[in-house]
Amino acid sequence: MEPVERIRAVAERVARDYGLEIWDIQNRRETHGQVVRILIDRPGPAATAEESVSVDDCARVSRDLSAVLDVEDVVPGAYTLEVSSPGLDRRLVKESDYARFVDNLVKIQTRVALQQQKVFKGRLRGIQD
Repeated sequence: MEPVERIRAVAERVARDYGLEIWDIQNRRETHGQVVRILIDRPGPAATAEESVSVDDCARVSRDLSAVLDVEDVVPGAYTLEVSSPGLDRRLVKESDYARFVDNLVKIQTRVALQQQKVFKGRLRGIQD
């Protein structure tokens, strides 16, 4: 199993205990060492501040996840763990991400230009093949 998959498996267990889900995981070497970034989110529309991920949510997941990662030696050696919310400018990656944000304003950037344009802004009306 790849390191990110092992981290995801542990992170999903911890996040689920708090009614949260994993939005994204990054595991990379940076100038100051190994960094593991976990983005957590609350399932559903999260339309209000009370429904959004809080600083306390991030702290709880960080504390518990750090302990499990260390005990299970998922990330060998020293690393920095960062747990945060994906925020309003989150990247939509999976099909379910797009489905969740139907009828919301979005900015979509394509790899290949379509009619000489790569960036599109508007309301996401739905998803198709």
